Amino acid sequence: MKKIVPYKVEPIRSWGEYVDKVAQPPYDGWAFRGHADSTWRLMSTLGRYLDAYVEERYWESQEARIVRLFQRKGHLFLTHVPGHADTFQWLALMQHHGAPTRLLDFTWSPYVAAFFALERAATQGAVWGLNPKRLVNVTERLNEFLENPQDGAMGIGEPFVMNTRLIAQSGTFIVTRQVGTPIEDLVRGYDDPKDTLAKFELPSDLVRNAGMRALFMMNITNATLFPDLDGLAQSLAYELEFHWSYDPRKALKHPKGR
Repeated sequence: MKKIVPYKVEPIRSWGEYVDKVAQPPYDGWAFRGHADSTWRLMSTLGRYLDAYVEERYWESQEARIVRLFQRKGHLFLTHVPGHADTFQWLALMQHHGAPTRLLDFTWSPYVAAFFALERAATQGAVWGLNPKRLVNVTERLNEFLENPQDGAMGIGEPFVMNTRLIAQSGTFIVTRQVGTPIEDLVRGYDDPKDTLAKFELPSDLVRNAGMRALFMMNITNATLFPDLDGLAQSLAYELEFHWSYDPRKALKHPKGR
């Protein structure tokens, strides 16, 4: 029996079909997130970690504790220290450097999201789309959102001061009030869940080759999305598959010794 989901599912059979879908209503203007595995759920790293290892009654105090620890010690490595009350910028910094936070990375570019879905996809990746008009705008008011239960289950926005990766990736953040509940479950409480959340399923065998080549031509690579030495190094993996003069995947392979 097929499981009924509250969001819209868009099966994609080619790169061209994906491009056509995301460029037109209702998806133009939505925010997107790419997953290399379509079975992964939409939950923040903080939510996954707390759900797996910490008793729920301690979630709030433990989250506050790690934020406080980062604020007290992080200044040693920062050239610009955010104001103590600028929670959004502190969380964005933590997210940027790998700490578990309640922020979930999204992008305003369906092509950037497709890159993250396809680059390491083995079987089927996915791009999730969220309608920002259905969410609370939390830019410059994250604290207010988190303190006011009447504001809704999910917010979208960015800190006022943005870092290089956020800018390079056309990034934004989704913030959920219930950190242990995936977004797929949260949308059940919305009036029109299918106008709030959509899932584009991208089978690797049908979409990846054409999609990755098109994204490379658009200069969407690890080197541009992560503008540092790590990004440059990570971008070299796809260079194994690509060459301007020929297609390395179709080159003849000769046994060793011949």
